[in-house]
Amino acid sequence: MIPAEFSVSVTTRRPRPGEQNARDYHYLAPEEFARLRDSGGLLEWAEVYGHSYGTPSAAIEAALDEGRVIILEIDIQGTIQVRGRLPEAMTFFLLPPSPDEQRRRIEGRQTDAAEVIRQRLAKADGEIRYASESGCYDEFIINDDLDATVQQICGRIVGK
Repeated sequence: MIPAEFSVSVTTRRPRPGEQNARDYHYLAPEEFARLRDSGGLLEWAEVYGHSYGTPSAAIEAALDEGRVIILEIDIQGTIQVRGRLPEAMTFFLLPPSPDEQRRRIEGRQTDAAEVIRQRLAKADGEIRYASESGCYDEFIINDDLDATVQQICGRIVGK
């Protein structure tokens, strides 16, 4: 498997149980996030379910300068921004095996209120449709087994 690392995004949401600052996210106050965004310090950013999320530019630029493979876990809004700034980036849209499995995964986290779960599920079909029409994804991959999905993505990166 190729060596790769996940970027650590910034967010204005509160940590979920078990999450740690600087490991899962960099948790920022909304004012701090706005300063970083407004100063051009984010490669991409989006407002999602009432919270802001983004990828710090400096960390990505440093990693790319060092030849490291960086994985961003971002939504469609972020992918469109990354494609505009880094057209050579490889992009993959991960799909759940079925709508029922998607519901099971979201509910299984036990971190979201019923209304948030309803919103996420209602938005999912539109996101998938928009992603396929946007032209900003290199490939769509059904994520029914995490290890197999990682292997498939690594194979695509190596084969590039």
